[in-house]
Amino acid sequence: MSDTNEPYLQIRGVTKMFGDFTALKDVSLEIFEGEFVCFLGPSGCGKTTLLRAIAGLDIQTSGSVEQGGKDISNLPPSERDFGIVFQSYALFPNLSISRNVGYGLENRKAPKAEINARVSELLELVGMPEQGEKYPAQLSGGQQQRVALARALATKPGLLLLDEPLSALDAKVRVHLRHEIKQLQHKLGVTTIMVTHDQEEALTMADRIVVMNEGSIDQVGTPLEIYRRPTSPFVADFVGTMNFLKATVTTSDSIRIGDADIGLESALDDMATGSSVTVCIRPEDVIVRDIESETDNIIDTVVVDLEFLGSFYRAMLKLNDQKGSILLADFSINLVRDIGIEEGKSIQVCLPARRLRIFSDSEGEP
Repeated sequence: MSDTNEPYLQIRGVTKMFGDFTALKDVSLEIFEGEFVCFLGPSGCGKTTLLRAIAGLDIQTSGSVEQGGKDISNLPPSERDFGIVFQSYALFPNLSISRNVGYGLENRKAPKAEINARVSELLELVGMPEQGEKYPAQLSGGQQQRVALARALATKPGLLLLDEPLSALDAKVRVHLRHEIKQLQHKLGVTTIMVTHDQEEALTMADRIVVMNEGSIDQVGTPLEIYRRPTSPFVADFVGTMNFLKATVTTSDSIRIGDADIGLESALDDMATGSSVTVCIRPEDVIVRDIESETDNIIDTVVVDLEFLGSFYRAMLKLNDQKGSILLADFSINLVRDIGIEEGKSIQVCLPARRLRIFSDSEGEP
């Protein structure tokens, strides 16, 4: 990424209306040169609409878009500096792979020798140096997506836009290709925006993730920040698996879940004693109590279900409270075997203070 403090792409107050429907609501965002940014969210959240506004494919109703210090808000796509890869590949079936890759350069009337050199360079880059004379129908889905990526990069754009580029591929190819795309982006240093609804893709590929919901940005942060420190119940629920437990504030730095007092790492701001809150904790952060040590934040539970997930077990734990709340916990295979965790067994678990996220009930349900 660039060391400059000036954003390469600046989106200011972008709103997009389709008739009476507001697809984007006053969205502002800064993206820096060389970043790999993922727009993440459920279907209909506005992530593709925002990408299309950046590309000029759907001009915003209001607000502005700047790229490299230039206002591109009302420019047609042909006058913007980007390459784009769609979910459907959108390759020309009647053109060879080499002609597909060089299409943008042909349109710019680049010299034939320059086109041939650039096409060879890109096919080598995406691991397909011998495929130039084939046609799209002769390639696998993963190969077609590599060709689409090479075509998008042919004109050396300042911005690479990826619209759910891996969603049409099977799981193994998807995992392999996301690693390839990230390596390629890092090697070229091209500023990249990828739209995805797949949280795993975003977590493994992005420098920063933009989580969107109902036309607005809920949170922007690194994958670790989004996963560990979600700032809303929606983000906590959408990214990864999360437990949501009801609790009551007892002091400025403690809460009560059922009959268990739970200490917090930092004081609760603007949450009065006696008010209802929601506690969030990841299943992998739930710890079985070590009887020999003094451990805070202990809760009595009963194992009601144990699901084998290959590298670990996911336990469904019933809390000893009036509502019979359920807590999911991920335990290693060795732990389950060594201490004999099984359905019907009573166990004490610890909820580490540093792993708890607290939301007031006024912040809404996930």
